[in-house]
Amino acid sequence: PACSGLRMPGILLSALFPPPKVRATHPDCSIVLYFQEQEAECLEMIRSERQMPVPPGTPGQRGCLTEWDGVSCWSAVPVGQSRAIACPDIFHIFKKSKVLIQRNCTESGWSFPTPPYYSACELEDIGSNNDTEAKASYFVTMKVLYTCGYSTSLAALFLAIGIFSCFRKLHCTRNSIHIHFFTSFILRGAAVFIKDAVLFSDESVDHCTMSTVNCKAAIAFFQYSVLANFYWLLVEGMYLQTLLLLTFTSDKRYIWWYILIGWGVPMLTVCTWVVTRLQYDNHGCWDDYTSLYWWVIKAPILLAIFVNFLIFLNVTRMLAQKIWSPDISKSYKQQYMRLTKSTLLLIPLFGVHYVVFALFPEHIGVDAQLYFELVLGSYQGFLVALLYCFLNGEVQAEIKRNWGKWQSSMESNVFNLVTQDFTA
Repeated sequence: PACSGLRMPGILLSALFPPPKVRATHPDCSIVLYFQEQEAECLEMIRSERQMPVPPGTPGQRGCLTEWDGVSCWSAVPVGQSRAIACPDIFHIFKKSKVLIQRNCTESGWSFPTPPYYSACELEDIGSNNDTEAKASYFVTMKVLYTCGYSTSLAALFLAIGIFSCFRKLHCTRNSIHIHFFTSFILRGAAVFIKDAVLFSDESVDHCTMSTVNCKAAIAFFQYSVLANFYWLLVEGMYLQTLLLLTFTSDKRYIWWYILIGWGVPMLTVCTWVVTRLQYDNHGCWDDYTSLYWWVIKAPILLAIFVNFLIFLNVTRMLAQKIWSPDISKSYKQQYMRLTKSTLLLIPLFGVHYVVFALFPEHIGVDAQLYFELVLGSYQGFLVALLYCFLNGEVQAEIKRNWGKWQSSMESNVFNLVTQDFTA
């Protein structure tokens, strides 16, 4: 019968598709933000001096006021004195140096830094122009690859939703959950394209300092799509476990609880996060994950992963019991064995690398992480549509049956036309 029996379980896929790797602010933006913070502190000192003017030297003696030179902040000193500072403390940019940069306060103001920044603060070896061009080409290639991947996934997911929606015999609770799951992948792919269009479409815009309503809305939508994706993975796992425990397949009363979990929990989480950012941390484009308020998003994702992992272990245990149980028929054992083989095949392909990368610092294996997360991750929607729909024997049988009916109808129409022409 349609919509009956077990198919490829959703929770088995939940182990394969963990959430996108949580990254800190891009290194280039970290440098910009560092100097912005230093400048803000220096300008605050300057404003304080102007509001409460205090002579830097003895009464009647002129001096040099606090100054921001674009790199460092020089505190006020009397004329004839000097001040020495170290190079900016930016990891991976400047090599550690014991050389101090000195400026003298003269009658005409601050002198030039001695030695100059470019001499005293030696840059780390960041590569030649050829390396920079190669990296730029690499990221362009990556974008083309994941754009193709998400486009393929979106096309496959829309087709899968159309198949489940068009054939009445495929209408059931299980396939309704699959449709919602597909929709979450569609939102995730669309969110990636929207985020790229808003944040990176104009090269003249400084992404590090962008703080527009559009970019914040794009990031909020992206976070919602990711959360929804993983909570519908959780729903797939919950439904599969319920099938194995209670063996019911079409109780529509539960679908509203699943919808509440799959769409409602992410919406509540993102709304809480947006209000929190607006109230306490409304700077930048909200795409920096260094803020403590990022845990408003991260904690529910980790919770979904943890619960999915427990369900995965429980489902694996139940499958093993059913496979070795003498009370289960041979056909059911073969079906359960296929599910177990699929799990053992897919987990190494799509799950192990996330665990491996999670154990290393973010700056190790960046290229490999980007490839797995962006390129291979963009095809997850296609893989889900393939497993749940295109390789589903029930779907294939329904398509063949309707194709046969359509062919018979066409042949009957052609025969009637020929008969009418012959008897006319």
